[in-house]
Amino acid sequence: MSEKFDVIVIGAGPGGYVAAIRAAQLGLKTACIEKYKGKDGKLALGGTCLNVGCIPSKALLDSSYKFHEAHESFNVHGISTGEVKMDVPTMVARKDQIVKNLTGGVSALLKANGVTVFEGHGKLLAGKQVEVTGADGALQTLAAENVILASGSTPVNIPPAPVDQNIIVDSTGALDFQSVPGKLGVIGAGVIGLELGSVWARLGAEVTVIEAMDKFLPAADEQIAKEAFKVLSKQGLNILLGARVTGSEIKGEQVTVSFTNAEGEQQLTFDKLIVAVGRRPVTSDLLAADAGVDMDERGFIFVDDQCATSVPGVYAIGDVVRGAMLAHKASEEGVMVAERIAGHKTQMNYDLIPSVIYTHPEIAWVGKSEQALKAEGVEVNVGVFPFAASGRAMAANDTAGLVKVIADAKTDRVLGVHVMGPAAAELVQQGAIGMEFGTSAEDLGMMVFSHPTMSEALHEAALAVNGHAIHIANRKKR
Repeated sequence: MSEKFDVIVIGAGPGGYVAAIRAAQLGLKTACIEKYKGKDGKLALGGTCLNVGCIPSKALLDSSYKFHEAHESFNVHGISTGEVKMDVPTMVARKDQIVKNLTGGVSALLKANGVTVFEGHGKLLAGKQVEVTGADGALQTLAAENVILASGSTPVNIPPAPVDQNIIVDSTGALDFQSVPGKLGVIGAGVIGLELGSVWARLGAEVTVIEAMDKFLPAADEQIAKEAFKVLSKQGLNILLGARVTGSEIKGEQVTVSFTNAEGEQQLTFDKLIVAVGRRPVTSDLLAADAGVDMDERGFIFVDDQCATSVPGVYAIGDVVRGAMLAHKASEEGVMVAERIAGHKTQMNYDLIPSVIYTHPEIAWVGKSEQALKAEGVEVNVGVFPFAASGRAMAANDTAGLVKVIADAKTDRVLGVHVMGPAAAELVQQGAIGMEFGTSAEDLGMMVFSHPTMSEALHEAALAVNGHAIHIANRKKR
């Protein structure tokens, strides 16, 4: 007879392991199934985010930015150094150690909360049975009252540039270069492409980003996107918009990429090429033919606003369902589903999920952009404050970018906060907290912000919405 659980979670990424922990905290007998192995060949929990996504990329971004500062900016502070060098293998080894520490931490958390971990591939069968295929091919079947599908996503490959993880790599391979490429190509000017391109550009690579779309960062506010394009281009990212890749050819240790743009057929040769055109859900072999769970033609699982699938008692969260592929979205969906299984009426506010690009300056936003609101016919007031006018930013020699607050012209309710600049991710989160409680621009303007801080830029932008900014000239007076 198969072992019975209250909850079985397939996948131990930021959605799955969080769902499992929360379910166990609520007194539910919980199992979590994961098959991913780390570089040491052992089970590695944490999914894409901890192993080959959010965390390792941030480790490389931070290391490379410290090198960039030492190489380019220390003299501004009166700091003189000798020749600054980067030991790439040491940088990558540090990244690997951070990953190992965190994935080990997830394992300890699951154990501490009483979650039973099964190593292997999980597959949903009919009747909420789950088949686990171990690394040795051995099969076992588990049963559950509730199943949560959290199998995550994987990089999209494109026929014109097949990944070999040597010369042409995906986002995973780009985390493990052992030396700085002389010339680096990046296909895709999204979050992943810009972050990985920034890492290697800071270390000295000549980076060209090839983007098929004519518009840069279309999901971001247009004013922020334009400023970001200007700043990132100045930093050395050669961003080609409206350029569609048609083919690639590896010759020796280089790859020649063919693409078309407004000027016709073009070719560029690189030492390494990163394919970063997006991610797709991992749902192949996740569901038996008679499991009853509905999917679309792209492999995404259909769910309602509470992440329930077409089968009662079966839920899906994270990258396998609609919405942005973000670790924090997946985690909160995991909490919501676990709590709903336990009988709580937890809801999730999908309108206030922050987005962040960890270039430097960071680019972040929450809520709607000015162009989206105007397209909906919403009349808005806008407040903008540049970091060039921030005393704290000047002291840190980090003045690129701006904070933008958008409010409803009739109610003054804040509808969007958009930031490009130092600590953008943290400032946008402040905006998200206020927006969750229905803050107005006036409310933000009346709050006392510590001085001197980067946060004051948010304060001033909120004041500027109604023409009350103190440290810049106002666009209008009231």
